Amino acid sequence: MTNVSYLRTKMVSITLSIPEELKQKMDKSKFINWSALARESFLKKMEQLEILDKLEKDFSKSELTDEECLKLGRKLRRIISEKHKRA
Repeated sequence: MTNVSYLRTKMVSITLSIPEELKQKMDKSKFINWSALARESFLKKMEQLEILDKLEKDFSKSELTDEECLKLGRKLRRIISEKHKRA
């Protein structure tokens, strides 16, 4: 997933700590834009967290029992698994 909407957004810098060995390996791959890769990973994780937050809010009002929730979760896991197998 490439999100280009951030291109017009003011960027800030962050500092990450990684093992020296990893940095040495990354330095050998000059063709990879590590900043863009990290940015995309952060965006993807934030999208996942936003979905989880929404689900938590939606289900906090649920009257389902724990067992019903577990059954729905298993069913959802099967559906997602089948979707990925077909892809």
